[in-house]
Amino acid sequence: MAVLAASIPGRAAVPVMDHVLPAALAPGTSNVVVLVGKFDPWPPRFWSDLPGMVVQPTTNNGSVVVHVPSNAPAGVRYLRAFNAEGTSAPRFLVIDSSNRLDAESEPNNDAASQANPVTPPVVIHGRLEKSGDVDSFEFSLAEGQSVVAWAQAYTLMSPMDPVLRLLGPGRRQVTWNHDDGRSLDPLLAWTSPTGGKHVLQFFTFPYPADSDIRLSGKAHAVYRLHVHAGPVVRHALPLGVQRGRTNSLSLVGWNLGAASNNPVLFNASGLSPDAIAAPLLHHGLPALVDPLVGDGPEGRESEPNDDVAMAHALPVPGGFTGNLDREGDIDRFILKAEKGDTLLLAVHSASLGFNLDAWLRVEDSHGKELARNDDGNGSDPRLEWTAPADGSFVVAVGSLLRLGGTDRWYRVSVARPVPSFRPTVAENAFSIAPGKTHEIVVSLGRAHGHDVPLTLSAEGLPEGVNAASAEADAKATSVTLRLVAATNAPAAAVAFQVRVMEKGGMKSLPVRMDLVSAGENNGVPQGFRRLVRDSIDDLWLTVLAPQAGK
Repeated sequence: MAVLAASIPGRAAVPVMDHVLPAALAPGTSNVVVLVGKFDPWPPRFWSDLPGMVVQPTTNNGSVVVHVPSNAPAGVRYLRAFNAEGTSAPRFLVIDSSNRLDAESEPNNDAASQANPVTPPVVIHGRLEKSGDVDSFEFSLAEGQSVVAWAQAYTLMSPMDPVLRLLGPGRRQVTWNHDDGRSLDPLLAWTSPTGGKHVLQFFTFPYPADSDIRLSGKAHAVYRLHVHAGPVVRHALPLGVQRGRTNSLSLVGWNLGAASNNPVLFNASGLSPDAIAAPLLHHGLPALVDPLVGDGPEGRESEPNDDVAMAHALPVPGGFTGNLDREGDIDRFILKAEKGDTLLLAVHSASLGFNLDAWLRVEDSHGKELARNDDGNGSDPRLEWTAPADGSFVVAVGSLLRLGGTDRWYRVSVARPVPSFRPTVAENAFSIAPGKTHEIVVSLGRAHGHDVPLTLSAEGLPEGVNAASAEADAKATSVTLRLVAATNAPAAAVAFQVRVMEKGGMKSLPVRMDLVSAGENNGVPQGFRRLVRDSIDDLWLTVLAPQAGK
Protein backbone atom coordinates (compact mmCIF):
# COMPACT_ATOMS: atom_id res chain seq x y z
CA MET A 1 0.00 0.00 0.00
CA ALA A 2 1.04 3.62 -0.44
CA VAL A 3 3.05 5.33 2.30
CA LEU A 4 1.21 8.46 3.32
CA ALA A 5 2.04 11.68 5.04
CA ALA A 6 0.31 14.18 7.33
CA SER A 7 -1.64 13.66 10.53
CA ILE A 8 -5.42 13.36 10.62
CA PRO A 9 -7.00 16.52 12.05
CA GLY A 10 -9.67 16.21 14.74
CA ARG A 11 -12.68 17.47 12.76
CA ALA A 12 -12.80 17.97 9.03
CA ALA A 13 -14.97 17.57 5.97
CA VAL A 14 -14.71 14.23 4.18
CA PRO A 15 -12.33 14.71 1.23
CA VAL A 16 -13.87 14.88 -2.23
CA MET A 17 -11.51 13.77 -5.01
CA ASP A 18 -13.07 14.00 -8.47
CA HIS A 19 -9.99 13.21 -10.55
CA VAL A 20 -6.23 12.92 -10.79
CA LEU A 21 -4.08 14.86 -13.31
CA PRO A 22 -2.09 13.37 -14.90
CA ALA A 23 -4.06 10.14 -14.83
CA ALA A 24 -0.97 8.07 -15.76
CA LEU A 25 2.55 7.85 -14.30
CA ALA A 26 5.63 5.87 -15.27
CA PRO A 27 7.47 3.42 -12.99
CA GLY A 28 10.51 4.84 -11.22
CA THR A 29 9.40 8.48 -11.50
CA SER A 30 8.44 11.31 -9.15
CA ASN A 31 5.62 13.50 -10.38
CA VAL A 32 3.70 16.59 -9.36
CA VAL A 33 0.05 15.52 -9.48
CA VAL A 34 -3.02 17.76 -9.28
CA LEU A 35 -5.95 16.36 -7.32
CA VAL A 36 -9.22 17.84 -8.54
CA GLY A 37 -11.74 18.13 -5.72
CA LYS A 38 -12.31 19.65 -2.28
CA PHE A 39 -9.92 19.13 0.60
CA ASP A 40 -10.80 21.10 3.74
CA PRO A 41 -8.51 21.22 5.56
CA TRP A 42 -5.44 20.41 3.53
CA PRO A 43 -3.72 17.98 3.53
CA PRO A 44 -5.64 14.74 3.93
CA ARG A 45 -3.88 11.38 3.88
CA PHE A 46 -3.67 9.06 0.90
CA TRP A 47 -3.96 5.37 0.12
CA SER A 48 -3.26 3.35 -3.01
CA ASP A 49 -3.43 -0.33 -3.82
CA LEU A 50 0.05 -0.06 -5.41
CA PRO A 51 2.62 -1.33 -2.88
CA GLY A 52 5.53 1.02 -2.33
CA MET A 53 3.96 4.12 -3.82
CA VAL A 54 4.57 7.28 -1.76
CA VAL A 55 2.28 10.32 -1.87
CA GLN A 56 3.66 13.55 -0.39
CA PRO A 57 1.40 16.62 -0.06
CA THR A 58 2.87 19.98 -1.01
CA THR A 59 1.92 23.28 0.61
CA ASN A 60 -0.55 23.97 -2.22
CA ASN A 61 -4.07 22.64 -1.71
CA GLY A 62 -4.68 19.83 -4.22
CA SER A 63 -1.03 19.35 -5.19
CA VAL A 64 1.01 16.26 -4.27
CA VAL A 65 4.24 14.60 -5.35
CA VAL A 66 3.78 10.94 -6.22
CA HIS A 67 6.78 8.60 -6.18
CA VAL A 68 6.17 5.45 -8.22
CA PRO A 69 8.42 2.48 -7.43
CA SER A 70 10.66 1.35 -10.26
CA ASN A 71 9.27 -2.19 -10.10
CA ALA A 72 5.63 -1.08 -10.39
CA PRO A 73 3.86 -3.27 -12.96
CA ALA A 74 1.83 -1.64 -15.72
CA GLY A 75 -1.88 -1.50 -14.98
CA VAL A 76 -4.70 0.50 -13.43
CA ARG A 77 -4.46 1.34 -9.73
CA TYR A 78 -6.70 3.16 -7.25
CA LEU A 79 -5.98 6.28 -5.20
CA ARG A 80 -8.02 7.56 -2.24
CA ALA A 81 -7.81 10.70 -0.13
CA PHE A 82 -8.97 10.21 3.46
CA ASN A 83 -9.07 11.79 6.90
CA ALA A 84 -10.61 11.11 10.29
CA GLU A 85 -14.14 11.62 8.96
CA GLY A 86 -14.06 9.38 5.91
CA THR A 87 -12.66 8.77 2.47
CA SER A 88 -13.10 9.99 -1.06
CA ALA A 89 -14.29 7.67 -3.78
CA PRO A 90 -11.47 5.63 -5.34
CA ARG A 91 -9.99 7.24 -8.45
CA PHE A 92 -7.96 5.70 -11.26
CA LEU A 93 -4.20 6.07 -11.52
CA VAL A 94 -2.69 4.28 -14.52
CA ILE A 95 0.86 2.94 -14.33
CA ASP A 96 2.21 3.24 -17.88
CA SER A 97 5.56 1.59 -18.63
CA SER A 98 5.77 2.82 -22.24
CA ASN A 99 7.94 5.84 -21.30
CA ARG A 100 6.11 7.84 -23.96
CA LEU A 101 4.08 10.12 -21.70
CA ASP A 102 3.67 13.79 -22.58
CA ALA A 103 1.50 16.63 -21.33
CA GLU A 104 -0.63 19.06 -23.29
CA SER A 105 0.10 22.75 -22.76
CA GLU A 106 -2.27 25.68 -23.10
CA PRO A 107 -3.14 27.58 -25.20
CA ASN A 108 -3.64 25.01 -27.94
CA ASN A 109 -7.15 25.67 -29.23
CA ASP A 110 -6.14 27.01 -32.63
CA ALA A 111 -4.98 24.31 -35.05
CA ALA A 112 -3.06 26.73 -37.24
CA SER A 113 -0.98 28.59 -34.67
CA GLN A 114 -1.23 26.89 -31.25
CA ALA A 115 -1.10 23.13 -31.79
CA ASN A 116 1.32 21.32 -29.48
CA PRO A 117 4.03 19.53 -31.50
CA VAL A 118 4.21 15.80 -30.67
CA THR A 119 6.08 12.82 -32.06
CA PRO A 120 4.15 9.54 -32.26
CA PRO A 121 4.09 7.13 -30.55
CA VAL A 122 3.02 9.25 -27.61
CA VAL A 123 0.47 9.15 -24.80
CA ILE A 124 -0.71 12.66 -24.01
CA HIS A 125 -2.34 13.48 -20.70
CA GLY A 126 -4.47 16.60 -20.49
CA ARG A 127 -7.64 18.28 -19.38
CA LEU A 128 -10.44 20.20 -21.09
CA GLU A 129 -10.85 22.54 -18.15
CA LYS A 130 -13.27 25.14 -19.47
CA SER A 131 -16.31 25.32 -21.72
CA GLY A 132 -15.38 25.34 -25.41
CA ASP A 133 -11.85 24.07 -24.80
CA VAL A 134 -10.17 22.28 -27.74
CA ASP A 135 -6.74 20.62 -27.51
CA SER A 136 -4.71 20.44 -30.75
CA PHE A 137 -1.59 18.37 -31.49
CA GLU A 138 0.59 18.53 -34.61
CA PHE A 139 2.73 15.74 -36.10
CA SER A 140 4.06 14.60 -39.48
CA LEU A 141 3.08 11.57 -41.53
CA ALA A 142 4.83 10.06 -44.54
CA GLU A 143 2.96 9.25 -47.73
CA GLY A 144 0.95 6.05 -47.16
CA GLN A 145 1.56 6.07 -43.40
CA SER A 146 -1.35 5.45 -41.04
CA VAL A 147 -2.05 7.23 -37.77
CA VAL A 148 -4.18 5.57 -35.08
CA ALA A 149 -5.46 7.63 -32.16
CA TRP A 150 -7.72 6.71 -29.29
CA ALA A 151 -8.69 8.37 -26.05
CA GLN A 152 -9.46 7.34 -22.50
CA ALA A 153 -11.79 9.82 -20.84
CA TYR A 154 -15.27 8.37 -20.37
CA THR A 155 -13.57 5.10 -19.37
CA LEU A 156 -11.58 7.06 -16.74
CA MET A 157 -14.91 8.22 -15.30
CA SER A 158 -14.50 11.75 -16.66
CA PRO A 159 -17.77 13.62 -17.39
CA MET A 160 -17.07 13.60 -21.13
CA ASP A 161 -18.51 12.44 -24.45
CA PRO A 162 -15.34 13.21 -26.43
CA VAL A 163 -14.56 13.58 -30.13
CA LEU A 164 -11.37 13.20 -32.18
CA ARG A 165 -10.93 15.24 -35.37
CA LEU A 166 -7.99 14.93 -37.76
CA LEU A 167 -6.92 17.77 -40.04
CA GLY A 168 -4.63 17.07 -42.96
CA PRO A 169 -2.29 19.41 -44.87
CA GLY A 170 -4.03 22.73 -45.41
CA ARG A 171 -5.90 22.22 -42.11
CA ARG A 172 -8.81 20.50 -43.85
CA GLN A 173 -10.73 17.83 -41.97
CA VAL A 174 -9.93 14.37 -43.33
CA THR A 175 -11.70 12.19 -40.73
CA TRP A 176 -13.24 12.21 -37.26
CA ASN A 177 -14.74 9.81 -34.73
CA HIS A 178 -17.20 10.16 -31.87
CA ASP A 179 -16.90 6.75 -30.14
CA ASP A 180 -15.07 3.45 -30.52
CA GLY A 181 -18.13 1.20 -30.54
CA ARG A 182 -17.45 -0.06 -27.01
CA SER A 183 -17.82 3.20 -25.09
CA LEU A 184 -18.15 6.95 -25.64
CA ASP A 185 -14.37 7.24 -26.05
CA PRO A 186 -13.29 7.82 -29.68
CA LEU A 187 -11.00 5.78 -31.94
CA LEU A 188 -9.68 7.20 -35.19
CA ALA A 189 -7.50 5.70 -37.94
CA TRP A 190 -6.31 7.40 -41.13
CA THR A 191 -3.85 6.59 -43.89
CA SER A 192 -2.34 9.73 -45.39
CA PRO A 193 -2.31 9.68 -49.23
CA THR A 194 0.21 12.52 -49.48
CA GLY A 195 2.02 12.79 -46.13
CA GLY A 196 2.80 16.11 -44.47
CA LYS A 197 1.74 17.98 -41.34
CA HIS A 198 -1.42 16.79 -39.60
CA VAL A 199 -3.28 18.16 -36.57
CA LEU A 200 -5.29 15.98 -34.21
CA GLN A 201 -7.94 17.84 -32.21
CA PHE A 202 -9.64 16.60 -29.05
CA PHE A 203 -12.83 18.15 -27.65
CA THR A 204 -15.94 17.02 -25.83
CA PHE A 205 -19.65 17.34 -25.30
CA PRO A 206 -20.98 17.12 -21.74
CA TYR A 207 -21.77 13.77 -20.17
CA PRO A 208 -24.45 13.22 -19.03
CA ALA A 209 -25.94 15.22 -21.90
CA ASP A 210 -28.00 18.33 -21.27
CA SER A 211 -30.27 20.53 -23.38
CA ASP A 212 -27.44 22.72 -24.74
CA ILE A 213 -25.49 21.83 -27.88
CA ARG A 214 -22.00 23.04 -27.08
CA LEU A 215 -18.42 22.00 -26.49
CA SER A 216 -17.88 21.58 -22.78
CA GLY A 217 -15.07 21.42 -20.28
CA LYS A 218 -14.64 21.07 -16.52
CA ALA A 219 -11.86 20.93 -13.99
CA HIS A 220 -12.20 17.14 -13.79
CA ALA A 221 -12.50 16.56 -17.58
CA VAL A 222 -9.23 14.61 -17.55
CA TYR A 223 -8.10 12.41 -20.45
CA ARG A 224 -5.34 10.26 -21.92
CA LEU A 225 -4.80 10.46 -25.68
CA HIS A 226 -2.82 7.73 -27.49
CA VAL A 227 -1.31 8.68 -30.86
CA HIS A 228 0.51 6.00 -32.87
CA ALA A 229 1.96 6.20 -36.37
CA GLY A 230 3.57 2.76 -36.13
CA PRO A 231 2.13 -0.74 -35.84
CA VAL A 232 -1.12 -1.10 -33.88
CA VAL A 233 -3.13 -4.32 -33.51
CA ARG A 234 -6.88 -3.76 -33.85
CA HIS A 235 -7.77 -7.38 -33.04
CA ALA A 236 -6.74 -10.94 -33.79
CA LEU A 237 -8.48 -13.73 -35.68
CA PRO A 238 -10.06 -15.83 -34.41
CA LEU A 239 -11.53 -13.53 -31.79
CA GLY A 240 -11.27 -16.26 -29.13
CA VAL A 241 -8.57 -18.53 -27.74
CA GLN A 242 -8.85 -21.89 -26.02
CA ARG A 243 -7.71 -21.91 -22.43
CA GLY A 244 -4.78 -24.20 -21.67
CA ARG A 245 -3.59 -24.38 -25.30
CA THR A 246 -1.25 -22.61 -27.67
CA ASN A 247 -3.42 -20.88 -30.28
CA SER A 248 -2.54 -19.61 -33.74
CA LEU A 249 -3.74 -16.05 -34.33
CA SER A 250 -3.71 -13.69 -37.31
CA LEU A 251 -3.17 -10.04 -36.41
CA VAL A 252 -5.35 -7.33 -37.93
CA GLY A 253 -4.51 -3.64 -37.61
CA TRP A 254 -2.46 -0.81 -39.04
CA ASN A 255 1.19 -0.47 -40.11
CA LEU A 256 1.75 -4.16 -39.29
CA GLY A 257 3.89 -5.01 -42.32
CA ALA A 258 4.91 -8.67 -42.35
CA ALA A 259 3.16 -9.26 -39.01
CA SER A 260 -0.20 -9.08 -40.79
CA ASN A 261 0.71 -12.01 -43.05
CA ASN A 262 2.32 -14.37 -40.56
CA PRO A 263 0.23 -16.08 -37.85
CA VAL A 264 1.53 -15.70 -34.30
CA LEU A 265 1.38 -18.29 -31.52
CA PHE A 266 -0.52 -17.29 -28.37
CA ASN A 267 0.02 -19.40 -25.25
CA ALA A 268 -3.14 -19.49 -23.17
CA SER A 269 -1.92 -22.15 -20.73
CA GLY A 270 -1.32 -19.77 -17.83
CA LEU A 271 -4.77 -18.18 -17.75
CA SER A 272 -6.90 -18.45 -14.65
CA PRO A 273 -10.11 -20.52 -14.75
CA ASP A 274 -12.10 -17.27 -14.39
CA ALA A 275 -10.34 -15.28 -17.13
CA ILE A 276 -12.73 -14.09 -19.84
CA ALA A 277 -10.14 -12.20 -21.93
CA ALA A 278 -6.39 -12.59 -22.40
CA PRO A 279 -3.85 -9.75 -22.86
CA LEU A 280 -2.70 -9.74 -26.47
CA LEU A 281 0.99 -8.87 -26.24
CA HIS A 282 3.07 -9.35 -29.38
CA HIS A 283 6.53 -7.78 -29.38
CA GLY A 284 5.23 -4.81 -27.43
CA LEU A 285 2.65 -3.80 -30.04
CA PRO A 286 -0.39 -2.01 -28.61
CA ALA A 287 -3.61 -3.99 -29.03
CA LEU A 288 -7.07 -2.43 -28.84
CA VAL A 289 -9.07 -5.67 -28.37
CA ASP A 290 -7.86 -8.72 -26.45
CA PRO A 291 -8.94 -12.25 -27.42
CA LEU A 292 -11.86 -13.75 -25.51
CA VAL A 293 -11.17 -16.98 -23.62
CA GLY A 294 -13.14 -20.21 -23.85
CA ASP A 295 -12.74 -23.80 -22.77
CA GLY A 296 -13.22 -25.41 -26.18
CA PRO A 297 -11.85 -25.22 -29.73
CA GLU A 298 -12.04 -21.93 -31.62
CA GLY A 299 -12.76 -21.93 -35.35
CA ARG A 300 -13.31 -19.48 -38.21
CA GLU A 301 -16.36 -19.68 -40.43
CA SER A 302 -16.06 -19.87 -44.17
CA GLU A 303 -18.71 -19.02 -46.73
CA PRO A 304 -21.09 -20.23 -47.88
CA ASN A 305 -22.77 -21.29 -44.66
CA ASP A 306 -26.20 -19.63 -44.94
CA ASP A 307 -27.70 -23.05 -45.61
CA VAL A 308 -27.95 -25.82 -43.01
CA ALA A 309 -26.30 -28.26 -45.41
CA MET A 310 -23.10 -26.19 -45.35
CA ALA A 311 -23.15 -25.13 -41.71
CA HIS A 312 -20.09 -25.60 -39.49
CA ALA A 313 -20.28 -27.92 -36.49
CA LEU A 314 -20.21 -25.85 -33.28
CA PRO A 315 -18.53 -27.86 -30.49
CA VAL A 316 -19.71 -27.77 -26.87
CA PRO A 317 -17.87 -25.95 -25.42
CA GLY A 318 -16.42 -23.96 -28.28
CA GLY A 319 -16.53 -20.85 -30.40
CA PHE A 320 -16.48 -19.65 -33.99
CA THR A 321 -15.39 -16.32 -35.42
CA GLY A 322 -17.40 -15.09 -38.38
CA ASN A 323 -18.09 -12.07 -40.53
CA LEU A 324 -21.44 -10.98 -41.97
CA ASP A 325 -19.78 -9.69 -45.10
CA ARG A 326 -22.78 -8.89 -47.27
CA GLU A 327 -26.29 -7.49 -46.94
CA GLY A 328 -28.70 -10.01 -45.45
CA ASP A 329 -25.94 -12.52 -44.66
CA ILE A 330 -26.88 -15.21 -42.10
CA ASP A 331 -24.29 -17.63 -40.73
CA ARG A 332 -25.45 -21.01 -39.47
CA PHE A 333 -23.80 -23.58 -37.22
CA ILE A 334 -24.85 -27.12 -36.27
CA LEU A 335 -25.19 -27.84 -32.57
CA LYS A 336 -25.75 -31.36 -31.18
CA ALA A 337 -27.58 -31.64 -27.85
CA GLU A 338 -29.49 -34.12 -25.77
CA LYS A 339 -32.94 -33.55 -24.32
CA GLY A 340 -32.73 -31.44 -21.18
CA ASP A 341 -29.26 -30.06 -21.96
CA THR A 342 -29.05 -26.41 -20.87
CA LEU A 343 -26.54 -24.39 -22.87
CA LEU A 344 -25.29 -20.82 -22.79
CA LEU A 345 -25.09 -19.22 -26.25
CA ALA A 346 -23.52 -15.82 -26.80
CA VAL A 347 -22.43 -13.47 -29.56
CA HIS A 348 -19.69 -10.90 -28.95
CA SER A 349 -19.39 -8.14 -31.54
CA ALA A 350 -20.53 -4.64 -30.56
CA SER A 351 -18.85 -5.13 -27.17
CA LEU A 352 -15.58 -5.61 -29.07
CA GLY A 353 -16.08 -2.42 -31.07
CA PHE A 354 -17.38 -3.94 -34.31
CA ASN A 355 -20.15 -2.30 -36.29
CA LEU A 356 -22.72 -5.05 -35.89
CA ASP A 357 -26.07 -5.12 -34.10
CA ALA A 358 -26.43 -8.90 -34.10
CA TRP A 359 -29.28 -11.29 -33.44
CA LEU A 360 -28.91 -14.89 -32.27
CA ARG A 361 -31.38 -17.67 -32.98
CA VAL A 362 -31.79 -21.40 -32.32
CA GLU A 363 -33.70 -23.38 -34.96
CA ASP A 364 -34.72 -26.99 -35.33
CA SER A 365 -33.61 -29.05 -38.32
CA HIS A 366 -36.60 -27.77 -40.35
CA GLY A 367 -35.83 -24.10 -39.77
CA LYS A 368 -38.45 -23.51 -37.08
CA GLU A 369 -37.37 -20.87 -34.57
CA LEU A 370 -37.02 -22.27 -31.03
CA ALA A 371 -35.38 -19.30 -29.26
CA ARG A 372 -34.13 -15.85 -30.22
CA ASN A 373 -32.42 -12.81 -28.70
CA ASP A 374 -31.04 -9.58 -30.12
CA ASP A 375 -29.96 -7.75 -26.96
CA GLY A 376 -28.67 -9.59 -23.92
CA ASN A 377 -26.63 -8.04 -21.12
CA GLY A 378 -25.63 -4.98 -23.13
CA SER A 379 -25.75 -4.67 -26.91
CA ASP A 380 -24.78 -8.25 -27.81
CA PRO A 381 -27.27 -11.17 -27.79
CA ARG A 382 -27.23 -14.06 -25.32
CA LEU A 383 -29.43 -17.10 -24.76
CA GLU A 384 -29.78 -19.68 -22.02
CA TRP A 385 -31.50 -22.49 -23.88
CA THR A 386 -32.63 -26.02 -22.99
CA ALA A 387 -32.82 -28.64 -25.74
CA PRO A 388 -36.38 -30.00 -26.10
CA ALA A 389 -35.19 -33.32 -27.55
CA ASP A 390 -32.14 -35.28 -28.65
CA GLY A 391 -30.75 -34.24 -32.00
CA SER A 392 -29.04 -31.60 -34.09
CA PHE A 393 -30.07 -27.97 -33.90
CA VAL A 394 -29.06 -24.85 -35.80
CA VAL A 395 -27.47 -21.75 -34.27
CA ALA A 396 -27.95 -18.76 -36.59
CA VAL A 397 -26.33 -15.31 -36.42
CA GLY A 398 -27.48 -12.30 -38.44
CA SER A 399 -27.63 -8.51 -38.51
CA LEU A 400 -30.70 -6.83 -37.05
CA LEU A 401 -30.41 -4.15 -39.75
CA ARG A 402 -29.45 -6.68 -42.47
CA LEU A 403 -26.19 -4.80 -42.98
CA GLY A 404 -22.98 -6.44 -44.14
CA GLY A 405 -19.34 -5.49 -44.62
CA THR A 406 -15.75 -6.31 -43.79
CA ASP A 407 -16.07 -4.83 -40.27
CA ARG A 408 -19.03 -7.01 -39.19
CA TRP A 409 -16.94 -9.47 -37.17
CA TYR A 410 -18.41 -11.53 -34.35
CA ARG A 411 -17.66 -14.53 -32.14
CA VAL A 412 -20.43 -17.02 -31.38
CA SER A 413 -19.81 -19.35 -28.45
CA VAL A 414 -21.54 -22.15 -26.58
CA ALA A 415 -20.81 -23.44 -23.09
CA ARG A 416 -22.44 -25.46 -20.36
CA PRO A 417 -23.55 -23.37 -17.38
CA VAL A 418 -21.44 -23.79 -14.26
CA PRO A 419 -22.91 -22.96 -10.85
CA SER A 420 -21.25 -19.78 -9.67
CA PHE A 421 -21.51 -16.85 -7.28
CA ARG A 422 -20.22 -13.27 -7.39
CA PRO A 423 -20.53 -11.38 -4.08
CA THR A 424 -21.03 -7.60 -4.28
CA VAL A 425 -21.87 -4.62 -2.08
CA ALA A 426 -23.61 -1.38 -3.00
CA GLU A 427 -21.02 0.80 -1.22
CA ASN A 428 -17.25 0.57 -0.81
CA ALA A 429 -16.72 2.80 2.26
CA PHE A 430 -18.21 2.56 5.74
CA SER A 431 -17.83 4.34 9.09
CA ILE A 432 -18.45 3.25 12.65
CA ALA A 433 -18.28 4.96 16.04
CA PRO A 434 -16.86 3.33 19.20
CA GLY A 435 -19.46 1.18 20.93
CA LYS A 436 -21.60 0.95 17.78
CA THR A 437 -22.32 -1.65 15.12
CA HIS A 438 -22.52 -1.43 11.35
CA GLU A 439 -24.17 -3.98 9.07
CA ILE A 440 -22.86 -4.66 5.58
CA VAL A 441 -25.32 -6.40 3.28
CA VAL A 442 -23.62 -8.59 0.67
CA SER A 443 -25.50 -9.75 -2.42
CA LEU A 444 -24.25 -13.25 -3.25
CA GLY A 445 -24.94 -13.16 -7.00
CA ARG A 446 -25.70 -16.85 -7.34
CA ALA A 447 -26.13 -18.11 -10.89
CA HIS A 448 -26.91 -21.35 -12.73
CA GLY A 449 -28.20 -23.25 -9.73
CA HIS A 450 -25.44 -22.46 -7.26
CA ASP A 451 -26.66 -23.93 -3.95
CA VAL A 452 -23.55 -24.38 -1.81
CA PRO A 453 -23.63 -22.87 1.71
CA LEU A 454 -21.32 -19.86 2.03
CA THR A 455 -19.33 -18.25 4.83
CA LEU A 456 -18.57 -14.53 5.03
CA SER A 457 -15.51 -13.17 6.85
CA ALA A 458 -13.59 -9.90 7.11
CA GLU A 459 -9.82 -9.43 6.79
CA GLY A 460 -7.71 -6.43 7.82
CA LEU A 461 -10.07 -4.83 10.33
CA PRO A 462 -8.45 -2.27 12.68
CA GLU A 463 -7.85 -2.70 16.40
CA GLY A 464 -11.06 -2.70 18.42
CA VAL A 465 -13.34 -3.75 15.54
CA ASN A 466 -14.53 -7.31 15.14
CA ALA A 467 -16.82 -9.18 12.79
CA ALA A 468 -18.14 -12.63 13.52
CA SER A 469 -18.28 -14.97 10.53
CA ALA A 470 -21.68 -14.87 8.84
CA GLU A 471 -23.28 -17.95 7.35
CA ALA A 472 -25.50 -18.17 4.26
CA ASP A 473 -27.48 -21.33 3.69
CA ALA A 474 -27.81 -22.96 0.28
CA LYS A 475 -30.82 -20.86 -0.75
CA ALA A 476 -29.77 -17.44 0.58
CA THR A 477 -29.33 -14.67 -1.99
CA SER A 478 -27.74 -12.21 0.44
CA VAL A 479 -26.01 -12.24 3.80
CA THR A 480 -25.21 -9.55 6.39
CA LEU A 481 -21.80 -9.02 7.98
CA ARG A 482 -22.03 -7.26 11.34
CA LEU A 483 -19.10 -5.04 12.35
CA VAL A 484 -18.84 -4.33 16.09
CA ALA A 485 -16.61 -1.55 17.47
CA ALA A 486 -15.51 -1.74 21.12
CA THR A 487 -16.29 1.24 23.33
CA ASN A 488 -12.56 1.99 23.50
CA ALA A 489 -11.83 1.35 19.81
CA PRO A 490 -9.18 3.86 18.69
CA ALA A 491 -9.77 6.11 15.68
CA ALA A 492 -8.62 4.42 12.47
CA ALA A 493 -8.91 4.54 8.71
CA VAL A 494 -8.03 1.35 6.84
CA ALA A 495 -8.61 -0.66 3.71
CA PHE A 496 -10.07 -4.09 4.41
CA GLN A 497 -11.55 -7.01 2.52
CA VAL A 498 -14.59 -9.20 2.94
CA ARG A 499 -14.39 -12.70 1.53
CA VAL A 500 -17.02 -15.31 0.76
CA MET A 501 -16.03 -18.98 0.86
CA GLU A 502 -17.93 -22.05 -0.23
CA LYS A 503 -18.50 -24.74 2.38
CA GLY A 504 -15.58 -27.13 2.19
CA GLY A 505 -13.20 -24.42 0.98
CA MET A 506 -13.76 -25.17 -2.71
CA LYS A 507 -13.80 -21.53 -3.77
CA SER A 508 -13.20 -18.18 -2.07
CA LEU A 509 -13.94 -14.79 -3.64
CA PRO A 510 -13.53 -11.20 -2.44
CA VAL A 511 -16.61 -9.03 -2.12
CA ARG A 512 -16.54 -6.28 -4.76
CA MET A 513 -18.30 -3.03 -5.45
CA ASP A 514 -19.07 -2.53 -9.13
CA LEU A 515 -18.01 0.87 -10.48
CA VAL A 516 -19.80 0.37 -13.78
CA SER A 517 -23.45 1.28 -13.78
CA ALA A 518 -26.16 2.10 -16.27
CA GLY A 519 -29.36 4.04 -15.93
CA GLU A 520 -31.45 6.84 -17.38
CA ASN A 521 -32.83 10.12 -16.15
CA ASN A 522 -35.68 11.30 -18.39
CA GLY A 523 -34.18 9.30 -21.23
CA VAL A 524 -30.63 10.62 -20.71
CA PRO A 525 -28.02 7.89 -20.07
CA GLN A 526 -26.34 8.04 -16.67
CA GLY A 527 -23.41 6.16 -15.18
CA PHE A 528 -20.49 4.48 -16.95
CA ARG A 529 -21.04 1.21 -18.82
CA ARG A 530 -17.34 0.57 -19.40
CA LEU A 531 -14.30 1.64 -17.38
CA VAL A 532 -10.57 0.94 -17.38
CA ARG A 533 -11.24 -1.07 -14.21
CA ASP A 534 -14.78 -2.17 -13.46
CA SER A 535 -14.81 -2.97 -9.73
CA ILE A 536 -12.92 -2.60 -6.45
CA ASP A 537 -12.51 -5.18 -3.69
CA ASP A 538 -10.50 -3.00 -1.29
CA LEU A 539 -13.27 -1.71 0.94
CA TRP A 540 -12.76 1.12 3.42
CA LEU A 541 -13.57 1.48 7.11
CA THR A 542 -13.34 4.67 9.16
CA VAL A 543 -13.48 4.30 12.95
CA LEU A 544 -14.61 7.72 14.14
CA ALA A 545 -13.00 9.44 17.09
CA PRO A 546 -15.30 9.90 20.12
CA GLN A 547 -17.01 13.29 20.10
CA ALA A 548 -16.39 15.55 23.10
CA GLY A 549 -19.09 15.20 25.77
CA LYS A 550 -20.44 11.94 24.37
